[in-house]
Amino acid sequence: MNAINPFYANRNNSHLSNRPTSDQFQPTYAKLPRSPITSSPVPHLTSLYHFDSKDKYGDRGYPGNCGGNLIKDLLHYFQPRNVFDPMTGSGTCLDVCRDLNIPCQSSDMRQGIDACDASQFLRDHFEFVWIHPPYWRMKLYTDDSRDLSRSPTLEAFIERYRLLIENCAGALTSGGKLAILMGDYQDRKAGYVPLVFWTKYLAMQVGLRQHCTDIIRFGHGASSSKKVYRSSFIPGLHDVCMIFERA
Repeated sequence: MNAINPFYANRNNSHLSNRPTSDQFQPTYAKLPRSPITSSPVPHLTSLYHFDSKDKYGDRGYPGNCGGNLIKDLLHYFQPRNVFDPMTGSGTCLDVCRDLNIPCQSSDMRQGIDACDASQFLRDHFEFVWIHPPYWRMKLYTDDSRDLSRSPTLEAFIERYRLLIENCAGALTSGGKLAILMGDYQDRKAGYVPLVFWTKYLAMQVGLRQHCTDIIRFGHGASSSKKVYRSSFIPGLHDVCMIFERA
């Protein structure tokens, strides 16, 4: 039997009393505010978006996949005649559009198409654009240096992100809607990165205006929820969908 170093054992056990128990990993239920009755075609679409069951859209195993129910509800609400998704990932938005019989143009960096390159975009053409960009380097998606998740600094990411939003704005028709799903995150080197703030700032810088309330999407199924971290921080359990409009 191997000898146990008592000093290491004491150091290793000193944090056990602070570790969460298995009960703390179980889901808890909060009573949500009652929403007012409106003439909305999607009554359950409010500023708090909860959908914990799996859907048939996209690939749940794809890094950062968000599921298609929110996209589906937004399309039911806005009823656009066409859709553009320049960061298609596993094809979630495209799957939803096929299901709803809405024409959708879809592309991705994995196909060699850079969404930050204005030459890749049709102009004044789409009534709805959906993007779910990388949350900077939280997850790395490709080895391509143009990939937003490969931006070496926050400043470089923000500049490329501005180009993306500007291109999406230019692709919209007058009155068209741009939906962006984004989340903040804690970076080891840069600290807390408020990407939701930067999204709004950049969108308004390129002439868009926010169309409606933020939609707080609960992060059911997020890979981070299954991890145990050594560091202490306040976990984020949601991301934010922001809807902007071109005048």
